Amino acid sequence: MRATIWILFGIALGITLLVFFVRRGGIGPRSASTGGSPSPQAPQAATEARFDGSWPMFHGSQGLLGRADGMLADSLVSLWKFKTDAEVKSSAAIDAGRAFIGSSDSHVYALDLRTGEKLWSYKTGDAVESSPCVLDGCVFVGSSDNFLYALDAGTGELKWKYETDGQILGSPNWTRSPDGGTTWIVVGSYDNRLHCIDAVSGKQVWIYETDNYVNGSPAVDQGQCVFGGCDAMIHVVSLARGAKIAEIDSGSYIAASAAFLDGQVYVGNYENVFLRADLGEGKIVWRYEQGDAPFFSSPAVGEQLIVFGGRDETIHCVRRDNGRQVWTFKTLGEVNSSPAICGDKVIVGSDDGRLYMLRVADGSRVWSYEMGQPVISSPAVAGGLVVVGCDDGFVYAFGPKYVDGGQVR
Repeated sequence: MRATIWILFGIALGITLLVFFVRRGGIGPRSASTGGSPSPQAPQAATEARFDGSWPMFHGSQGLLGRADGMLADSLVSLWKFKTDAEVKSSAAIDAGRAFIGSSDSHVYALDLRTGEKLWSYKTGDAVESSPCVLDGCVFVGSSDNFLYALDAGTGELKWKYETDGQILGSPNWTRSPDGGTTWIVVGSYDNRLHCIDAVSGKQVWIYETDNYVNGSPAVDQGQCVFGGCDAMIHVVSLARGAKIAEIDSGSYIAASAAFLDGQVYVGNYENVFLRADLGEGKIVWRYEQGDAPFFSSPAVGEQLIVFGGRDETIHCVRRDNGRQVWTFKTLGEVNSSPAICGDKVIVGSDDGRLYMLRVADGSRVWSYEMGQPVISSPAVAGGLVVVGCDDGFVYAFGPKYVDGGQVR
């Protein structure tokens, strides 16, 4: 009898100690890097969003990094959708509670970010695939009619238009003049040139000649402008003088927009190669050749990882330092849309008609939404909200269940 009591006592003591250690974290898997210290908590997903965020141009910033502040909810709901009369391949800009976007119906639209109601529209002479750049109360956007337009952000009134000798499919960027007194707009054209225009007068400041079309958007940083051309070159241009600083041969023509950060350029080309080039050394640092189709998607550059789409129907993620593959995610169509990273998630469209949200760390699917037609437009992300166009002619807005303290119904 006494032995039985001691056995039961021992079992009870063991269970008590087990519970104690489990609660303290003494049993179970632990990170090798923590050394026993508490692990940092994973960022919390956004449950509420606001309408005062900003994504004022293609891929969010002058460097075209595709990064958004804040977090995205684990599950998004449809807030509104706005119908245009043709495909929406343009990507939205978000500023001051408004979304600005072009359509192949030849119009530029300003939409209320809260309701999707049209505030104004402006008709150009052809399809608008270029994405707007919103700056100092003005919307700058290109059109396939060869013109760059400057429109009043509040009213849509035309301020000026600047003519090139080819269609403008890429989005404008901006810089300040060397004396800081004026703003300049830079944009590429199918006339094989990069154009720099005074933002107030619409007058040409300088032009830079290349040997083929300029399809993508120029990236701006540290007094330099970087863009890939259909001549296969990565062009580095002085913004102050419009003169060549360097050219780096990528091996094949570049239709995508390059991301530019700390003297490093990240871009894919038509020969299925994604690469990083160091401008200081004037050479390619690494090449990623795991895709089996061209890269037209522009990369989202995180702190350690880079995410981009491929025409191999795959979303790719590589390490920023050495280009080694971290993960891939297979879709059912080409990925020409350019991803946006927001916190621990990345969101991107596919030609399979879906918008995907994945974990940046491992590429696991968090959420997706089926639109039914190709999503070539790149998501604009601000304040926990997402705005994207679709080939079905609609502009879509998504957000968490709760927006500005209220529940979306």
